[in-house]
Amino acid sequence: MSTDHLDGNAAAGALREIFTTDLTAATGTCASCGNVATVAQAVLYTNAPGLVGRCPGCEAVLFRLVRGPGRAWLDLRGVTCLEFALPDPS
Repeated sequence: MSTDHLDGNAAAGALREIFTTDLTAATGTCASCGNVATVAQAVLYTNAPGLVGRCPGCEAVLFRLVRGPGRAWLDLRGVTCLEFALPDPS
């Protein structure tokens, strides 16, 4: 059996650092049309059971964010990649 991997718990520190960053400044690539824009440029719909962000270029759904008591669901399947700055570690 191979021992060149860990379970997902090993990513906890890296994920915690990312999810404390302001992601509206992140640059995303639309999975549908390839448009590159910041999350802040998404067309946001709030008349749903959560938030729906659509591509400003082709109007495809980029993300969905739904919150419930003590939890949240984030669907980013419309974004192929997010690029964002990390806080200065000092």
